[in-house]
Amino acid sequence: MSQEKNKWIAPTPEPPYYAVIFSSVQSDTIEGYDAMAERMEQLAKDQKGFLGMESARQELGITVSYWESLEAIKLWKYNSAHSVARERGKNEWYKAFKVRICKVEKDYDFEN
Repeated sequence: MSQEKNKWIAPTPEPPYYAVIFSSVQSDTIEGYDAMAERMEQLAKDQKGFLGMESARQELGITVSYWESLEAIKLWKYNSAHSVARERGKNEWYKAFKVRICKVEKDYDFEN
Protein backbone atom coordinates (compact mmCIF):
# COMPACT_ATOMS: atom_id res chain seq x y z
CA MET A 1 0.00 0.00 0.00
CA SER A 2 1.38 3.45 -0.84
CA GLN A 3 2.46 5.96 1.81
CA GLU A 4 -0.16 8.45 0.58
CA LYS A 5 -2.95 5.93 1.07
CA ASN A 6 -1.65 4.96 4.53
CA LYS A 7 -2.24 8.55 5.61
CA TRP A 8 -5.99 7.86 5.41
CA ILE A 9 -6.44 4.08 5.53
CA ALA A 10 -4.93 2.18 8.43
CA PRO A 11 -2.65 -0.70 7.43
CA THR A 12 -3.86 -3.86 9.15
CA PRO A 13 -2.46 -7.39 9.40
CA GLU A 14 -3.96 -10.49 7.89
CA PRO A 15 -7.28 -11.29 9.60
CA PRO A 16 -8.51 -12.14 12.08
CA TYR A 17 -8.30 -8.95 14.12
CA TYR A 18 -10.90 -6.72 15.75
CA ALA A 19 -12.50 -3.38 14.93
CA VAL A 20 -14.13 -0.96 17.35
CA ILE A 21 -16.56 1.31 15.52
CA PHE A 22 -17.40 4.49 17.42
CA SER A 23 -20.25 6.48 15.84
CA SER A 24 -21.12 9.82 17.43
CA VAL A 25 -23.11 13.02 17.17
CA GLN A 26 -21.48 15.99 18.88
CA SER A 27 -23.27 18.40 21.17
CA ASP A 28 -22.94 22.15 20.83
CA THR A 29 -20.31 22.12 23.59
CA ILE A 30 -16.98 21.10 22.08
CA GLU A 31 -14.49 23.11 24.13
CA GLY A 32 -11.51 20.88 24.86
CA TYR A 33 -12.71 18.14 22.52
CA ASP A 34 -9.97 18.43 19.86
CA ALA A 35 -7.16 18.38 22.41
CA MET A 36 -8.67 15.34 24.15
CA ALA A 37 -9.19 13.54 20.83
CA GLU A 38 -5.52 14.08 19.93
CA ARG A 39 -4.44 12.84 23.35
CA MET A 40 -6.64 9.73 23.08
CA GLU A 41 -5.27 8.93 19.62
CA GLN A 42 -1.70 9.11 20.93
CA LEU A 43 -2.54 7.01 23.99
CA ALA A 44 -4.28 4.40 21.83
CA LYS A 45 -1.23 4.20 19.55
CA ASP A 46 0.89 3.43 22.63
CA GLN A 47 -1.56 0.77 23.89
CA LYS A 48 -0.48 -2.87 23.51
CA GLY A 49 -2.50 -4.53 20.75
CA PHE A 50 -3.41 -1.33 18.86
CA LEU A 51 -3.17 -1.76 15.07
CA GLY A 52 -4.45 1.49 13.58
CA MET A 53 -7.28 3.99 13.31
CA GLU A 54 -9.45 5.77 10.74
CA SER A 55 -11.76 8.69 11.42
CA ALA A 56 -14.19 10.97 9.60
CA ARG A 57 -16.54 13.66 10.86
CA GLN A 58 -19.34 15.67 9.40
CA GLU A 59 -22.78 15.59 11.03
CA LEU A 60 -21.96 12.04 12.12
CA GLY A 61 -18.50 11.17 13.39
CA ILE A 62 -17.16 7.69 12.80
CA THR A 63 -13.89 6.42 14.21
CA VAL A 64 -12.78 2.86 13.63
CA SER A 65 -9.87 1.53 15.65
CA TYR A 66 -8.25 -1.83 14.96
CA TRP A 67 -6.98 -4.19 17.63
CA GLU A 68 -5.18 -7.53 17.89
CA SER A 69 -7.60 -9.01 20.45
CA LEU A 70 -10.67 -8.52 22.60
CA GLU A 71 -8.33 -8.36 25.60
CA ALA A 72 -6.48 -5.38 24.05
CA ILE A 73 -9.84 -3.64 23.52
CA LYS A 74 -10.82 -4.29 27.13
CA LEU A 75 -7.51 -2.88 28.40
CA TRP A 76 -8.06 0.25 26.30
CA LYS A 77 -11.61 0.66 27.59
CA TYR A 78 -10.37 0.66 31.18
CA ASN A 79 -7.34 2.89 30.58
CA SER A 80 -7.76 5.62 33.23
CA ALA A 81 -7.25 8.56 30.86
CA HIS A 82 -9.65 6.99 28.35
CA SER A 83 -12.22 6.56 31.14
CA VAL A 84 -11.99 10.30 31.92
CA ALA A 85 -12.43 11.13 28.22
CA ARG A 86 -15.49 8.84 27.98
CA GLU A 87 -17.13 10.57 30.95
CA ARG A 88 -16.46 14.02 29.52
CA GLY A 89 -17.89 12.79 26.22
CA LYS A 90 -21.10 11.66 27.92
CA ASN A 91 -21.39 14.84 30.00
CA GLU A 92 -20.21 17.49 27.53
CA TRP A 93 -19.30 16.57 23.96
CA TYR A 94 -21.85 14.09 22.62
CA LYS A 95 -25.57 14.14 22.01
CA ALA A 96 -25.36 10.43 21.26
CA PHE A 97 -22.88 7.69 20.47
CA LYS A 98 -22.77 3.97 19.80
CA VAL A 99 -19.86 1.53 20.07
CA ARG A 100 -19.72 -1.66 18.03
CA ILE A 101 -17.02 -4.32 18.40
CA CYS A 102 -16.50 -6.62 15.43
CA LYS A 103 -14.22 -9.47 14.49
CA VAL A 104 -12.69 -8.87 11.05
CA GLU A 105 -12.53 -12.22 9.31
CA LYS A 106 -11.72 -11.00 5.82
CA ASP A 107 -10.42 -7.84 4.23
CA TYR A 108 -9.19 -6.75 0.82
CA ASP A 109 -8.01 -3.54 -0.75
CA PHE A 110 -7.57 -1.64 -3.97
CA GLU A 111 -4.88 0.79 -5.00
CA ASN A 112 -4.72 2.74 -8.25
